[in-house]
Amino acid sequence: MNWLKQQVANVAGTQEPIYGPSAIQSVAKQAQATPYTELQPEDLKWAAMESTCVETQVFYLMADSGHIGMVQVIYSNVAGIHTTCQFNTKIFYPTKDGKTPTPLWCSDALDNQGFDEPKLSFYADGCAVTPNPDTTAYTIKSAINESSIVNLTVTRTSPGFQVGTNGKSFFGTDPQHPWGTMRHAFWPRCHVQGSIITKEDGALDFQGRGVFIHALQGMKPHHAAAKWTFADFQSPTYSAIMMEYTTPPSYGSTVVNVGGVVKDGEIICAGVTNTAEHTASKVDKETEWPEPTAVKFTWRGKTKGGEDVSAELAGGLGERLDKVDVMAKVPGFVKTLVGGLVGTKPYIYQYSPPQNLALKLKIGDGEEKVEEGLLFSEATFIC
Repeated sequence: MNWLKQQVANVAGTQEPIYGPSAIQSVAKQAQATPYTELQPEDLKWAAMESTCVETQVFYLMADSGHIGMVQVIYSNVAGIHTTCQFNTKIFYPTKDGKTPTPLWCSDALDNQGFDEPKLSFYADGCAVTPNPDTTAYTIKSAINESSIVNLTVTRTSPGFQVGTNGKSFFGTDPQHPWGTMRHAFWPRCHVQGSIITKEDGALDFQGRGVFIHALQGMKPHHAAAKWTFADFQSPTYSAIMMEYTTPPSYGSTVVNVGGVVKDGEIICAGVTNTAEHTASKVDKETEWPEPTAVKFTWRGKTKGGEDVSAELAGGLGERLDKVDVMAKVPGFVKTLVGGLVGTKPYIYQYSPPQNLALKLKIGDGEEKVEEGLLFSEATFIC
């Protein structure tokens, strides 16, 4: 009966029953024995599931010019019936005279999408996301929207990682036959080259730093998570990444946090013993969500040599870069995925504090190191 209810919920978008926290097998269980594993080429393959899913490859960009960008491919399957792909581009412009300019947002449906034989490269008419032969860099090209023509190369400068042995949390009352999956794989520190050509500004040079994330939600997004917090910190020496989500009450409002701290050529620590906290917030009168105004992120772990690692990043978020009404912005197939569920009201709040924040890092008995850098953060509320 539970399985039947869940299948109906998958297709119709209805409220799931309360299964409880035992119905999620968090990746934290894997991480008890194996905090993380370094990514291999096979870990970057597209799953391209034939059941309900949303799978993405997203590249976050921090240009030396002060621009912040995002390019993303979304692969979505609705109940094994209909598959749709989308290419998204977003550019945040540097603050001028104390004001935050309106971001450039482009979202375009893709036609004739497909993958190469090993499922490492994605292709569609006018768009391609392809790794180099040794899978240390991706080239992203898109000419499907004349307002945002993309030609970028993102090269990792530290190893990539996934938490545990495969990065996956599983959803379902029978651990041997889960009905849902959540997975994240990270390249947390990358070098970016190339440009995005826009109508108004011409070619914007995006040379700088970047992050690559391959994510899979093998179930309806609002069934997997009720809220998210994301942090991407880049400084001259260090990169710190964190993704935290809280499940709906159906799965016991369970918190799952994955992240790590790296530098060029080395993972300092990675795992699940991290925290994301909104230390101050205000009620958004339009949405009634508690919009964060200050945050605190902490990472805990061990080096490969067994030394304790602790890191902390805290401060005010400043004026938000954007507030995204997901139901207004996203294409129709995502609306189909989340439609029909009372209480689903997805909004994404995006920030990059104008003042640099300081990462405090301590390894073993060594002296605490403090280094300022740029933070990009998102707070997402769904249901």
